[in-house]
Amino acid sequence: MPIELKIPTVGESITEVQIGEWLKSEGDTVKQDEPVAVIDSEKTTFELPAPQSGRLTKILHQAGETVAVGAVVAQLESQGNGTERHPHKKTPVEAGRPAAEDDKESTDEKAGQAPSETLPPADESESHNPAKSKPETPAPEDLKPERPSLPAKEAKRPDAKPLSQIAKPQLSAGREEEVVPMTMLRRTAAQRLVEAQQTMAMLTTFNEADMSAIQAVRSEYQEPFEKRYQVKLGLMSFFIKAAVDALKQFPKLNAEIRDHDIVYHNYVDIGVAVATERGLVVPVLRNAEQLTFAGLEKAISDFARRAKEGKLKPDELAGGTFTITNGGVFGSLLSTPIINPPQSGILGLHTIQERPVAVQGQVVIRPMMYLALTYDHRLVDGREAVLFLRRVKQVIEVPARMLIEI
Repeated sequence: MPIELKIPTVGESITEVQIGEWLKSEGDTVKQDEPVAVIDSEKTTFELPAPQSGRLTKILHQAGETVAVGAVVAQLESQGNGTERHPHKKTPVEAGRPAAEDDKESTDEKAGQAPSETLPPADESESHNPAKSKPETPAPEDLKPERPSLPAKEAKRPDAKPLSQIAKPQLSAGREEEVVPMTMLRRTAAQRLVEAQQTMAMLTTFNEADMSAIQAVRSEYQEPFEKRYQVKLGLMSFFIKAAVDALKQFPKLNAEIRDHDIVYHNYVDIGVAVATERGLVVPVLRNAEQLTFAGLEKAISDFARRAKEGKLKPDELAGGTFTITNGGVFGSLLSTPIINPPQSGILGLHTIQERPVAVQGQVVIRPMMYLALTYDHRLVDGREAVLFLRRVKQVIEVPARMLIEI
C-alpha cells in the first residue's frame, strides 16, 4: 500500500497552500524526515518532509498548483516492497516519457526484451499494432518551452498555457521574457499592502539619530557580550528597547482599531521584518518588553536563520502589535514603510551615513541615521507620532535614558 504524502495543518486560518518546488523527482529514494518539497502558504514557506524512508513513486500535484490543507500531493513506496527490484531502471521522468509508458516498459522486460526506447525501428509486421505505432513521447513543437532555462516543472503546471499560446510582441534577440507565477506568500503580501493603503489613513513622520553612543557601546562591550551569550550585540536590539520605551509612553501606537473600538495591548509583540529569497516575512517577538538584550539578539538571529531555511512556523508570524523594518541593511537612505494591518505603526530604520551636523555651534562629522514612523492617522494624532519618534531618537542617542526612564 502506498504511503501518502499530505499537506499538514499550518495554521488555524490557512486552508490552502501552494507547492513552491519539488526537491525530489519520481523514482528518487528519500529518507525519513528528508525534505521532499517546498510549500508556500500565505504566511510562510516551509519544507514538506517524507513521513518514512522509501521511494517517491508518484507526484500528484506539480509546482505552482494550489492545494487544500490535508490533500495528498505525492505517494511513496516503502523500502522492502520492491524498491530495489530494478536499480538500473530509469523512472518515467528521467527517461523523458509520460508516466503511462512505465507499464509498457515493464511488459517488454518480462518478455526478455530491452526497454522499448532501445529497440531498433519496428518492421512492417508491427506497423498495424497501435501500441507500437504510437509515438513514445508526443511533443509538438508548439508545446515545448521556448526558453531552455525554464524549469521543467513550470511547463507541467496544468493551469499554465503553452508559451506559444501567450500573446506577446515579437522580440528581437536578447529581449526575451520569462513568465513566473507569484508565490502565495507574495500574493498575500501584495493583497495586504493594498488593503492597508485603501483602509488606513497612513502618514509618515521623520527624524534622524546620532548613532555615536550606540556605536561606542557596541565597540566597548561587543567582545565580552559575544563571549558570554554566544551572539553578537547588534543594532536591532537597541531599537527594539527604544521602541518598547516609547510605546509605553504613547500606547496608541501599540493599539489597533477593531470595528468601532480601540483595543489597547498591555504587552508588546514586535514584528521584525526579515527578507528572504521568497519574499518578506515578519516573525514576531512575543513580550518584547520582558526580553534582555541577549534574549532579543538570540531570538532575532534564530528568526533570520530559520527564515532563510524556510523553517519558520505560522504561529511565529501571526499577530504583532508593532513592527520594525530595517532597509538600511540594503543601503536605503530614506523610505516610507507601510503598516502591517491591523497594527497602527511601523518604525523604519535606514543606513548609517557620516554627515556634517551642528553640535554646540560647531560643525562635526557624525554617524547619522534617518528614522521614519508611519502611523494610522485614524487612531494616532500627529503630535503623538512626532513625540514617539523623538523619544526613540533620545533613547538611541543617550541609551541610559531607557534605564532610568527619563
